Amino acid sequence: MKKLFLLFIIFFTVSAAAQNIDRKQLLKDLEILSSDVYEGRKTGSRENQMAANYIVSQFKDIGLSFYQDSFKHPFSFKNRNSDLVNATNLIGYIKGKTEKVILISAHYDHVGIKKSLIYNGADDNASGVAGLLALAKYFKSRPPENTLLFIAFDAEEMGLKGAYSFLNNPVLDNTRIKMMINMDMISHNNKKELYAVGTFKNPILKKIIKDADINTGVRILYGHDNPKLGKDDWTMQSDQGPFAQNNIPFIYFGVEDHPDYHQPTDEYQNINPNFFYGATNAILNSIIKVDHQLNKLVKK
Repeated sequence: MKKLFLLFIIFFTVSAAAQNIDRKQLLKDLEILSSDVYEGRKTGSRENQMAANYIVSQFKDIGLSFYQDSFKHPFSFKNRNSDLVNATNLIGYIKGKTEKVILISAHYDHVGIKKSLIYNGADDNASGVAGLLALAKYFKSRPPENTLLFIAFDAEEMGLKGAYSFLNNPVLDNTRIKMMINMDMISHNNKKELYAVGTFKNPILKKIIKDADINTGVRILYGHDNPKLGKDDWTMQSDQGPFAQNNIPFIYFGVEDHPDYHQPTDEYQNINPNFFYGATNAILNSIIKVDHQLNKLVKK
């Protein structure tokens, strides 16, 4: 009976969730972050930090808590030319009823300007950051079971540097992180297909997030995570990679490459708004399911 009651609660919560993502704000955040004002948000640039300031302002408005007296966590690294690059991860959290942590992330940097053309990175990855903000807003008014850690990573495009920096300079005990959910390119797919990558190593995740796409207008597919696939294995192709290397279960939500990927045409007007909204709802539903069933994935 207790199991049936839990399933009913999860179903009711997930069914109601799709009605609580603020579509207007979701699209507004994406449009703002992918505008020419931020000149492609290249790590180390003034415009990248302008984008960081916008995200921090949203973290504050939502009411997220922070670590070490700030949402900003700076780090530096040397690029391929051995030049020192300064970067900043943005971290906030919502405390849950347990000490277990579900990390939710999206990188906010992109590739900047090339040959006088601005690469605005609407899908890659202003979409993921807009989704991150929408999820934070949702859970702030509906406290989760487990602590939710929201991170906008910097320097993903330069070799996942933000994710590595976070793991090497933790703001909390990394053993508390029981699940990592990453969003990278979630707004542009004409087939209405969203991939959930990471179930190959942890097949229980398929059962946990089953039916998360119902009534969202998108279809969650699985794959791109078998090591035998070579370049078609996406495990190390975004910020989930360093977490996978540390044996932290993950789901990476994203779409297959499209003609605008890493092109100056990756603009707000070329995303699929209905797909983006549906994908964000499907991700929200998945997180709700993971939050309520985390003990199926990890030991207490």
